Amino acid sequence: MKITTLCYLEKDEKWLMLYRNKKKADPNAGKWIGVGGKLEEGEAPDECMLREVEEETGLHVTEYEFLGIISFISDEWEDEYMILYRADEWEGEMKRECPEGELRWIDKKEVLSLPLWEGDRLFLTEMLNGRKKIHMKLSYRGDTLEKATVF
Repeated sequence: MKITTLCYLEKDEKWLMLYRNKKKADPNAGKWIGVGGKLEEGEAPDECMLREVEEETGLHVTEYEFLGIISFISDEWEDEYMILYRADEWEGEMKRECPEGELRWIDKKEVLSLPLWEGDRLFLTEMLNGRKKIHMKLSYRGDTLEKATVF
């Protein structure tokens, strides 16, 4: 079971989204996601989120909130616990280039119209509705969401 973090930076009713289009054999290729990645040895989830945001965007998050845990179960990929965050304050300037793909500020009203994982639509809808605690189990067969359990 791998552990990852995902953070949605928010400003002016927009989220910073990452269109994954640069890595080979990327299960997220062609989809928009938040910013994040895998925990490294000895790292706490908050440390991972802060590191990943800085590596991918150049921004140093100063204010953020923990939103919940999303469990991904898959018949193709390693099962994953994803720790979900939202950030609204940071320092620094955003990188022009991200090694993972294209960074873009997207109006929150438009996010659900983007190419997304079906399960991401569920927790993003909860975020759009202002829910502060989000716990889900998302079971996939290939790219297809087979079952979603909301706790």
